[in-house]
Amino acid sequence: MKLADETAMLDLGRRIAADVRIGDVIALEGGLGAGKTTLARGILAALGLEGEAPSPSFAIVQPYDLPEVRLPVAHVDLYRLDDPAEAQELALGDYLMDSLLIVEWPDRLGEALWPHSLRLHIAIEPDGARRLTADVPEAWTNRWSQL
Repeated sequence: MKLADETAMLDLGRRIAADVRIGDVIALEGGLGAGKTTLARGILAALGLEGEAPSPSFAIVQPYDLPEVRLPVAHVDLYRLDDPAEAQELALGDYLMDSLLIVEWPDRLGEALWPHSLRLHIAIEPDGARRLTADVPEAWTNRWSQL
């Protein structure tokens, strides 16, 4: 899928948000500046977050709870982690009981990414647009086909 600009990325986030559920994991992959946080912001805005969501790069985990969003979300940025063992200390799996989990830099988890994760890889095209490819697990097959 080709996304021409930031507006298209935010719009995709809004469309994804229409079908998210508690326990879902959205894994956002791509280099620096690819648009991972922009896509997450589109999801969060569609879930009711007013204002711009900060990048969780410093905090690592930025939780959003009711009533600021229609369902709880943990927005995670693992860029600063050097070893998958560090991610275990974050107890990210605990969020799956009552939240949506959006994970930037999921490769920092090593092999620990949940198999039901919607994996979205964002690459920067020569013209500045973004190319999004999706690894769609069974849990997302019907929802993804409707985007």
